[in-house]
Amino acid sequence: MNKDEERTSTDIFWWANNTDGIKDQLDIELFLFTKNYTVYSTQYSKELQQQLKVLFMYDLLNEVQTGAAMGLTVRDFEAAEGEENVLQRTYVDNVQHAQEVLEQIIHGKETLEIFSEGDHEFKRVKGVIAKFSHASMQPFYVVKLLPQTQVLKGATAWMFNEGSFQPFSADAGLRITPDNQVLIIGDEIFAFSESKFERLFGYDAKKHAIADEKIKLIEANFKLSFPEGMSLDSLVKEKKTVINKLQKLDPTLIKQQPLLDHAEEMGIELMEDEAGAIIIMDGADLIKFVNLLNDDYVESNLTGFKYEMKGKKRIDAPDEPKPLPVGV
Repeated sequence: MNKDEERTSTDIFWWANNTDGIKDQLDIELFLFTKNYTVYSTQYSKELQQQLKVLFMYDLLNEVQTGAAMGLTVRDFEAAEGEENVLQRTYVDNVQHAQEVLEQIIHGKETLEIFSEGDHEFKRVKGVIAKFSHASMQPFYVVKLLPQTQVLKGATAWMFNEGSFQPFSADAGLRITPDNQVLIIGDEIFAFSESKFERLFGYDAKKHAIADEKIKLIEANFKLSFPEGMSLDSLVKEKKTVINKLQKLDPTLIKQQPLLDHAEEMGIELMEDEAGAIIIMDGADLIKFVNLLNDDYVESNLTGFKYEMKGKKRIDAPDEPKPLPVGV
């Protein structure tokens, strides 16, 4: 969805009341995802079903319902600053890794591998997702972080049973914390824990908000052309290095023709279409374009060699004012 299109927002309070009424009828599927955001399906015994609802859903519903009575408000994650009594919300298409994980579950569930400790190892697992579904509503997902401190390995763990320590007989054990972390409904993400949401999906709201503003400035100052279905916004989201570079870049310091002239001088291939727009075909073209915007390509006056600068510090910038000596 284009960011400029009108979005429909979930009434989280109505949703919680409605879900509470059918909570004992919900089906549950459990998934794990790794630090590389590869998703695995899992199996669980029927004895765990009620505990799954308690750990993943009941307290979350209660927090929303209690919050409604206490004046809880929903605010965009990118604009909120950790205020009390505020539930932060963003959209799936803002959070690349959340989008990757959901697409695997929604569109590739039939091809997902079933997780096994022998083949995949819990040390690579980053999070667990419980998918809740019912015929009367769209599915929703509750996501929790799984730090390695919550994983018990059979070779190094003991269990205490009937008054004595005994060898831990399972391949591995998990301790699921009861805290509320992340809820996904449709294309909306509700972050009950800001820090755990950011750790789960590597999403830095402030950086992305700044990047969004820089994207608007670039689009206002340059004519760009993309393949069908692609945009500057979608390409930037796929490149963490570009997001980082946009933080201090000023897209208004250079115009399109000087940028193209500089690219030619440096031997950087940057194509134009018939209308004079710079063609950005993929992430590699994007990086070249952003590097040019950031004046990262230079030619040495001493050797004539051309370089891509990885880091630089201006030496002609005015000195910072020095503090006066004490007593002056």
